[in-house]
Amino acid sequence: MRLLRLAKIVTVGLRFGLDRIVLDADTSGRLAKLWTVLFFWRRFREPRAVRLRRALESLGPIFVKFGQMLSTRRDLLPPDLADELALLQDRVPPFPTERALAVLEGFYGKPVDEVFRDFERTPVASASVAQVHFARLPDGTEVAVKILRPGIEKVIAHDVALMEVGAMLLEKMWPDGRRLKPREVVAEFAKYLADELDLMREAANCSQLRRNFTDSPLLIVPEVYWDWCGRSVMVMERMYGVPISQTAALRAQGTDLKALSRAGVEIFFTQVFRDGFFHADMHPGNIFVHPDGRYIALDFGIMGTLTDVDKQYLATNFLAFFKRDYKRVAQAHIDAGWVPAKTRVDEFESAVRAVCEPIFDKPLKDISFGKTLLRLFQTARRFEMEVQPQLVLLQKTLLNIEGLGRQLDPELDLWKTAKPFLERWMDEQMGWRALLRGVRDEAPAWAGTLPQLPRLVHQALTEPTRQQVAVRDELDRLSAAQRRQNRLLALAGVLLAVLVGLELARLLG
Repeated sequence: MRLLRLAKIVTVGLRFGLDRIVLDADTSGRLAKLWTVLFFWRRFREPRAVRLRRALESLGPIFVKFGQMLSTRRDLLPPDLADELALLQDRVPPFPTERALAVLEGFYGKPVDEVFRDFERTPVASASVAQVHFARLPDGTEVAVKILRPGIEKVIAHDVALMEVGAMLLEKMWPDGRRLKPREVVAEFAKYLADELDLMREAANCSQLRRNFTDSPLLIVPEVYWDWCGRSVMVMERMYGVPISQTAALRAQGTDLKALSRAGVEIFFTQVFRDGFFHADMHPGNIFVHPDGRYIALDFGIMGTLTDVDKQYLATNFLAFFKRDYKRVAQAHIDAGWVPAKTRVDEFESAVRAVCEPIFDKPLKDISFGKTLLRLFQTARRFEMEVQPQLVLLQKTLLNIEGLGRQLDPELDLWKTAKPFLERWMDEQMGWRALLRGVRDEAPAWAGTLPQLPRLVHQALTEPTRQQVAVRDELDRLSAAQRRQNRLLALAGVLLAVLVGLELARLLG
């Protein structure tokens, strides 16, 4: 079975000329000439990026998802390949309803009609990993039921194993293979798929995002019904809205598209800088708009997380970049530990300036945040920066947000919308508000420590420290050794005196 699948991959690769992408990297050109002689009848009119996309679509949904993931690695791929792979859509025919019912009955231990008041047999959405049906809970609550595709674990394990073999061959045979780190990319993809196969994890992501935006005037997140959820089944509140890509329908329901585009930017920066937890799969299929103008988020399989160091790095870079403070940009990379501490700030500053300065010939509204972040990543790689996975996810999401925002409002000025938010966040992190928040956060710990403070001070002043004890023990050990040495010297002296006395007695006698 695996050999047949491998044969299909090789056949598809040759049909779409994927071998040419590898051969074109051979600087000598000798291998490419030989290959051209062997396959002289092949002629390709389509660009290489289009051929790669079509090949992945031919190989099936797992390879489509792999291509989608690759499109986020713009730090590794050439722009033409990354742009084309971003067009891949995860569209898969639904699996039979009978199999969906079997999954549900196996999980709940009883027929579906005894679990739900109503269950729509026709799925409303289908993807490579799962599909969705609408239903009603016993109390009449309308829900969406997400069901894992039966047997998908075996399919994924099979295709990932083949990808690992291909990655190993690519690394050994392609001159540029090691730089692209194909085995690391496949390992990252395998982890990404493993996360998507656990619907309890997705349910937890959804619940966390909903809690972060409770009573928000900007974003609605469906409620999760935990009593009906498991690893292979997720049940959540049914959402009503218009897909964000249907701008004509949005206008018809009276939605202010300019306000909607600005709200999207604010939601994104709130997730990133306030919460450090963001929806990382915000393509048009996962975003709807409620009749009241609020966003509706769906599909929570891929979420990004940021540490305080990550957030500090991003905010400092964005603000410094738009102030043309390239030295601050360079120093921010070093302070965050993204580039080695030995890096010369002036050299890094010069490299950042060379990349960023030409951008300012454009109006600020035409500057892409996502591409700016990408340029910073690419420049930093020359200084031994390893791009972190969470920042790659962020850059991909930022590009999605920009695309959506400018689709709604071509005149959207992301900087004008985001700058006050970033400045306020920086002020809260570094100003007097940060001090007050720190005091508030530490107050519970202080409340427990303050009553013990006199005793702790007294102990610190009266009891010897570990270092003092160690020094004292060492001195005692040395003193004991010195005493032993003195006793041995004294004994040696006595013996020597006795020997000398005996020798003198012999000579005189």
